[in-house]
Amino acid sequence: MDCFKPTKSCSHRCDNNSRYEIGCPTITAPTSQTAPLKCRMGSRLCKDGRECVLHSHVCDGEVDCKDGSDEQDCELLCKAGQFQCAHGKKCIDQQQMCDGKAQCQDRSDEMDCFKPTKSCSHRCDNNSRCIPETFLCDGERDCADGSDEEDCVAKLCGQQQYHCSNGQCVSEALRCDGHADCGDHSDEVGCAKPPHCPPERRCPNSHECLVEEWLCDGEQDCQDGSDEMNCKVSPVTCGEFQWSCVSKTQCIPATWRCDGQKDCEDYSDEAGCELTQRCGSGECVDHSLLCDHIINCPDGSDEGHGCSTNNCSSPGTPQCDQHCVSTPYGPRCICAAGFRLQANGVSCVDVDECNEVLPPVCSHTCLNTRSSFLCRCHHGYLLEPNGHSCKTQDEAHLLASVQNELLVLGLHSSSLSLLSTSQTPVFCVDYDWRDQRVYWVSLEEESIKWTSINTKDTGILVKGVKSDSIAVDWVGRNLYWLDGLASQILAVRLGTSTVKSQNYIVVLDEDLEQPRSLLLLPHKGLMYWSEVGSDPQIERSGMDGSERKVVLTRGLSWPVSLSVDTLTDRIYWADEKLQCIGSVSLEGHNVRLLQLTEMPSPFSVMVFNDMVYWSDTKRRTIQVSHKNTGKNRKVLLKRPGQPFGIRIMHPLRQTNVSSPCEKLQCSHISGSTGPKAVCRCAAGLLLAGDGLTCSTLVDTTFLLLLSPTAVTQIYLSTIHNGVGLKQLPEHHIWSLPWAHQASGLDLAVQERNLYLADAAQGSVDLLKLSSSGLTPGSRVLNLQDDTVMALAVDWVTLNLYWSSRKQPDLHVTTTRGQHTAPLLQLGLQGTTSIALHPPSGRLCFTALGQVNVRSLPQVECAFMDGRSQKLLWRKAVMPTSLLFSNKGTRLYWADIGAGVIDSILLDGSGFKQFNADPGLMSFTLAENVLLWSSLDKDVTRIWFSDGFQPKQLWFEVNTNVVALRVYSKTSQKGTNSCSERNGGCSQLCLAYPGGRSCRCGRGYQPVDTNTCSPSPPLQCPEGSRACSDGSGCLPLTKFCNHQTDCLDHSDEIKCWSGVKPQDVSHSKPYPGHAGSTVPPSQDWSGRTTTGGVEVQKLDSESCDAQQCNGHGKCVARGGETTCQCVLGYHGVFCEEGEGPGVSNAPLTLGILSLIGGVLIAAVIIRKRQINISHKKNLSDICSSSLHLT
Repeated sequence: MDCFKPTKSCSHRCDNNSRYEIGCPTITAPTSQTAPLKCRMGSRLCKDGRECVLHSHVCDGEVDCKDGSDEQDCELLCKAGQFQCAHGKKCIDQQQMCDGKAQCQDRSDEMDCFKPTKSCSHRCDNNSRCIPETFLCDGERDCADGSDEEDCVAKLCGQQQYHCSNGQCVSEALRCDGHADCGDHSDEVGCAKPPHCPPERRCPNSHECLVEEWLCDGEQDCQDGSDEMNCKVSPVTCGEFQWSCVSKTQCIPATWRCDGQKDCEDYSDEAGCELTQRCGSGECVDHSLLCDHIINCPDGSDEGHGCSTNNCSSPGTPQCDQHCVSTPYGPRCICAAGFRLQANGVSCVDVDECNEVLPPVCSHTCLNTRSSFLCRCHHGYLLEPNGHSCKTQDEAHLLASVQNELLVLGLHSSSLSLLSTSQTPVFCVDYDWRDQRVYWVSLEEESIKWTSINTKDTGILVKGVKSDSIAVDWVGRNLYWLDGLASQILAVRLGTSTVKSQNYIVVLDEDLEQPRSLLLLPHKGLMYWSEVGSDPQIERSGMDGSERKVVLTRGLSWPVSLSVDTLTDRIYWADEKLQCIGSVSLEGHNVRLLQLTEMPSPFSVMVFNDMVYWSDTKRRTIQVSHKNTGKNRKVLLKRPGQPFGIRIMHPLRQTNVSSPCEKLQCSHISGSTGPKAVCRCAAGLLLAGDGLTCSTLVDTTFLLLLSPTAVTQIYLSTIHNGVGLKQLPEHHIWSLPWAHQASGLDLAVQERNLYLADAAQGSVDLLKLSSSGLTPGSRVLNLQDDTVMALAVDWVTLNLYWSSRKQPDLHVTTTRGQHTAPLLQLGLQGTTSIALHPPSGRLCFTALGQVNVRSLPQVECAFMDGRSQKLLWRKAVMPTSLLFSNKGTRLYWADIGAGVIDSILLDGSGFKQFNADPGLMSFTLAENVLLWSSLDKDVTRIWFSDGFQPKQLWFEVNTNVVALRVYSKTSQKGTNSCSERNGGCSQLCLAYPGGRSCRCGRGYQPVDTNTCSPSPPLQCPEGSRACSDGSGCLPLTKFCNHQTDCLDHSDEIKCWSGVKPQDVSHSKPYPGHAGSTVPPSQDWSGRTTTGGVEVQKLDSESCDAQQCNGHGKCVARGGETTCQCVLGYHGVFCEEGEGPGVSNAPLTLGILSLIGGVLIAAVIIRKRQINISHKKNLSDICSSSLHLT
């Protein structure tokens, strides 16, 4: 206390220590010995010369000089532009008024400075609350003192509106239409013409019409209430989520039972609920009525013996944390409001009303405090006087399609406007707040139309569509619609002009069985839709169709409408079959269902602030109730036509948020997924490499389709002539009369060399491609009794990389077939595709490899000279159609077992997956465009996508497509170390990153690093033979024993079924040499074919068992022993069976679960395309055995 220490700047305190002055203005009067008093700057001398007073204190209405001279000769009248202080003795400039600093001593210049604004127009409740102008005279009491609803005058209605007697405004077009739109029915009074309805459907004493559903519906529609007279009360059947009142005439939501409010007319919903203390006779009384010396229970149990003998004053009373109450059963501890008694019966703990109380105590956000809580509102809302609810500053409007009318209803003023009419019912609507347009679907014109809210102008945005639901993307400025018949979700840019059909964007068209309703959350980049098919569900994805997931599958029967509560982030839907409204979190958690008797057929639902709105086609009403409880229900709109789509129009429903699409500057439209956005293109257009521009494909890019007997060339630019074709687009087709079973191809573009594999002949032929067609050239490979499974051309050296069924490792052959060398000896069980990137000197391949004891598909890579091999991917089911990107940094393949197209960077990162088709067969790549074929019931379909947009069907044909490849003049660019003069190599030049390796073919050995010379003969001892690569000799027993012993697998090539080397005598050892191959006239057992030495004659029984595999008899024909097969088998050695358990039926996608050996067999059969059936039952396949040749 009294700790004040004077300083130079604050030497004196006054006015109850609220004021400080510099120095002291009052100075003792000078004596005869002192000089005259001088005042400091800003002060003046009083007349008696004894003290100084501040200029600001002169004429301020208060005497400061002892002689009162500071208040003498003061102005009583102020000049123009001045303000006179309340004490009347001082004038100040008017600009100094309400500037936040008091110039008048009485502060009168800073009083009554309130300036009304739009958001703060009226102060009330002792200036503790300020409400916006829109709250004044809106029919709702927003001030506790009621001043906001005082002195109200009737508002004027606009042009073409009728002023109801109750002050309501409705469209003049609704006047005298036979239905009361004014709350007081005044719009149907004094009408000259009778209403357009039969007398039995007319109110008896007024001009109003009725519909059958309105009779005895509990709501008075006739002004005299005659529609609700003489109504029979009959028992009702309650819904699954309702509770039946004891009277059996009323149903209430199950959540209303024991909620403290009496909802049943017979009050039975609160009967038997534990409130406080129960009497012995069953009644409940409050704790405060116990032991108060007044009997409240009929049996007197509230004043029992314990009240006097054992109460809160008795010894041993528990030490209650807060309060103790005496009861007939002894003292009990209770807690104050906002606290809960702990299990120990003594302690009290604070109740978290924000998280523990249902329904929520706050309509928006809640802050828990000790013993209480505080409610707060989201931006744009104001807290109402009750301290719980929030209210918007501006009136919200209900947009409703009622039969063929578009109506706008003010939710506070009840004003009703007719916006537009149609010849046919309008089922779905939406709006764009920024441009003040309403969008709606016209079934009559099969179009999406728009109407201006302000000018009533109309236009067509989209023609030729039958939409079940539309949704405006107000952030990205797009309109989405759902086509249930085509099972597609599409989009176009918003605008005033009609969008052509070729500019429609297909956002999603996969696995949509029967989509019904569409919902956009543009501020989150999310899209939701409902399915009403065999498996009703709610799904979601990004607004670009990506990151798709199922949100909800339970509690659904026929979800016909979706809406979002932006305050709580919950999705709402109307279920027409369950007759209820449901809600769930955005992630699919915490499902709630609201079922009211008044919603027998809900069609559309909307949520805004605390309320849920819905249209009911059976009751022909639009109603509203509290979104959490279903209480406070009332009818907003009731007209003879059926109400369908509804929307709540308010700026808070479409808030301005930054769009990630704005930065992209897409040439067409963009779709977002949260903070990310991608550009999308219309059908027939593809996204360019910049990710922004939609463009046509380069004219020189063409597609080669290989069928077993023909090659078809199609330029990709023909996509723009039409998609979804039922036949081939414009094309060139070249037959292959010399091919028996074409199975694979590759093209060297610059030389126009086409390499064609023939599965039936085991060959690869070199053909010349020209404008006139294909010209046969030379044979590059000729593999007897074998099939080339994979091939790829090095378009720099024209070397052919290949793998076959019997030689599953990788090999490389010069373009004319002169030299062949093994490349990778990995012990593979089958290679399905090879990809080369000559500029970087890398190759990759898909194959079936051995992992421990299992055979698993894998993707591997190496240098093109076979070095630096590494495993890249091992999670595919059945990989094939391997391709490099143009830059050689990313690898693509088709996983025909999973129906997907995968890609990955060469370092093993950046894995991506695109869902293609369950019947995926082959795949190719053009720039950034994916193209693939699928097979379904003998129909081959060609699809395309840029990897972001949903797939689009290009065309379909009834031809087996064996292979699919894309080429262009720019698709094979670049050089490597082999480009000039074959890299200086005399035979095979094999590139690797930054260099090249020279390799010698079979039968040759290196002289130096560049040159090869014939290898010297390798002499093998009696009973042994040489491997074809000259690596060594092996006993004859090692040949054709179903186990590979030679590094090049040559010991298991050209094996005749059933004949083993040790069974053949007199076979002269062949003088093998390094890199040599067995002459075409011999197999590896030494057996001589046509023109060779005679085979030892086997006895009849051995011949039948060994040469004919036990499925036939040996017979002599023309000096040769051949097999005559029994019924059910065929082939040269009766090796192909058709007997029990043997099936030549082709494999289908169901074979994916079989073991690796069958998996690779499936690839082989897919390659050969022999009578493929897309959907054969898996059990049929598993019960069959395969014998492949």
